[in-house]
Formats: sequence, C-alpha cells, structure tokens
Amino acid sequence: MDFASIWSRMGGSDGTWFVVSQVFVVVFLTLLLDFFQKRLLKHLHAKLLQTSRHWDHIFVESMRQPLALLIWVVGITFAADILGKRTDVLVFEAAEPVRSLGVIVALSWFLFRFIRNMEQDILATAAAAGRSVDTTTVDAIGKLLRVSVGITATLMALQTLGFNISGILAFGGIGGIAVGFAAKDLLANFFGGLMIYLDRPFAVGDWIRSPDRNIEGTVEQVGWRLTVIRTFDKRPLYVPNATFSSIAVENPSRMSHRRIYETIGIRYDDAEKMAAITTDVRAMLETHPDIDASQTLIVNFNSFAPSSLDFFIYTFTKTTNWVRYHEVKQDVLLKVVEIIGQHGAEIAFPTSTLHVPDGVRLQAPDAGTA
Repeated sequence: MDFASIWSRMGGSDGTWFVVSQVFVVVFLTLLLDFFQKRLLKHLHAKLLQTSRHWDHIFVESMRQPLALLIWVVGITFAADILGKRTDVLVFEAAEPVRSLGVIVALSWFLFRFIRNMEQDILATAAAAGRSVDTTTVDAIGKLLRVSVGITATLMALQTLGFNISGILAFGGIGGIAVGFAAKDLLANFFGGLMIYLDRPFAVGDWIRSPDRNIEGTVEQVGWRLTVIRTFDKRPLYVPNATFSSIAVENPSRMSHRRIYETIGIRYDDAEKMAAITTDVRAMLETHPDIDASQTLIVNFNSFAPSSLDFFIYTFTKTTNWVRYHEVKQDVLLKVVEIIGQHGAEIAFPTSTLHVPDGVRLQAPDAGTA
C-alpha cells in the first residue's frame, strides 16, 4: 500500500487534517499531563518529607517515573488507535496489547521502586537512630517481594499476549515436581533459611551453639542455602540451613544474666565458723554493685566432702558480656577468700590423716646391722 492510498483512506485533504488534529491534541494533552504530574508530585513529595511518616513520601517518589511512562504509553497508543481506525496499517493493531503491557510494566516498575526505597529507608532510619536491624532479613524480604511481583507481572503479560496461562502453570507444576526430586536438599536448605527468617532463633552477630552438634560461634551471614558461623578460633563454619530444623540451638547472646555457680570448701577444723562465713558472703553478694540481688541468690553449707566442708554460691551478674562477667566473677571469688581469712579459717585442699595405734612402737635398728 502506497502513501497515496493511505492518504485517500484517511478521507482526503479534509479528513486527513481532522485525523492529524486529533492526534496532535492527544499528543499535546499527553505532554501537558506529564508536565503537570511531574510538577505536582515534586511539590507533594517535598511536603511529605516534612511529616513524621516515611512510607508516604517513598510512595510518591516511587510513583514519579512509572507514572510518566504510563501516561506516555496510554497517550501514544490512543493516538495510534485514532490512526488505525482510518488506515489498514497492521502496526496500529498492536496499540491495544502494547497499552496493556505498558500498564503492567509501569505498575511493576512502581512496585519494584517502592520495595527498594522502603528497604533503603528502613536501614538508613535504623542507622540514624542507633538501632540494630538485621540487614539479611530486610534484604531477604525485599527479594521475596520482588520475585513475587516479577512472577505475577510475567504471568499477566503472557495472558495479555494471548498465551494459555493454564498450560504454562500446569507445565510449571510438572517441572516443579521433577526439580523438587532432583534438588530436594537444595529446597530443604531454602525452606530452612526461610524458617530462620520467620522464627528468628538467631540473627547476624549472635553467639550460638548446639548441644546436638559441634556447632558454636558467631553468626556472620544467613544465606538461602548456608549459614556462615565464625568459630572462636576464627575458622569459618558453613552449616546447611536444613540442619537447624533438626537440632536444638542455644543463643547465649539473648541471655538476660550470667550465672556464678561455685563450690568452696573450708577445713573441718573450721566447722564452727561456717555459719558466720556463709552469712557474710551472702551479705557481700547482696550489696555487690555487679550482682543482681533480685534474681535467685543462694549461699549455703552444702556437703561433707572427703577433705572439706563445702558451701556453694549461686547468683547472677547484671552483665551478659563475657569478658566483663569474668571480671565480676574474679572480684566475687577474691572477696570470698578475704571473708574466709577474716574469720580465721582456711580454704581446704586434699589432705590425708594417718592414725597410729598406741600399741605400735618403732624400734631403733641395732648398731651391728647398720
């Protein structure tokens, strides 16, 4: 089809100018609408930045570029519809599916930008306020949301282009079963990582250990397949996430106090001083600035040991820091030694006593046998 026939089908000179004027008006209104939406959203974004809320200005900022794309896609395709009704050019028939795809792309772009900006704002706000945020968890949730948006947008685009979504989903289900059997360990680790993100038994930076396995150290990274733990001798330990679904995990980093539990023995010769010693030790612990007296505090004579009379100390420190805890424990034990010495008693150590009967006499050797 040549240019003359197209010109004729558009209605001759009069019809042509009418169609051209319609297209011109549509493009001009599109340009005008895009101009005003940019000015309006810019002004609105500046106003919302002054509020205490965060999601509203992020919403507006995420909308600006996708909205411009949506306006231009709708405007251009509408102009193409006007031209397509007056001509037989096949390219104009693609205006409707292009418009539908443009709407899907613009909406998906907006959601991607909104999720990304929310991630960045959460991390930046936490850092500015001095609060700790699990970066791995924020990143994982953001990835899940983006994957969900991407899959949904892809299925909607395929449906718009005329593909049978039911067949695609059925094929995907069969393929998923096959992949599941082939990569069951990988999937087990993936869902194990997902459970870690949901249950939060530990986070990056926590000290964890397992009584079931030889696992102890500081969590450095929680991935989709592996969790990286730095042991106390500074070696990296890579643990598959599925392991944590079948073992018990202790998290000492979340303890509220640390316990001091010690047994101390004095000599049997100091038995009459035991009551006074335990009373003074208890009074010392109750007034110690680093001991939490509101927790369980026990100082009692406990047992008759082979070489000592034993009493035990059971109390909790206020600090949970490992280094500071040992400093407090050392101070407590030195004060206990001082209290025992003040009462004239001594700390016992293993001894043996030999009782010799009165009838047994030692005879000096003869001079001749020497």
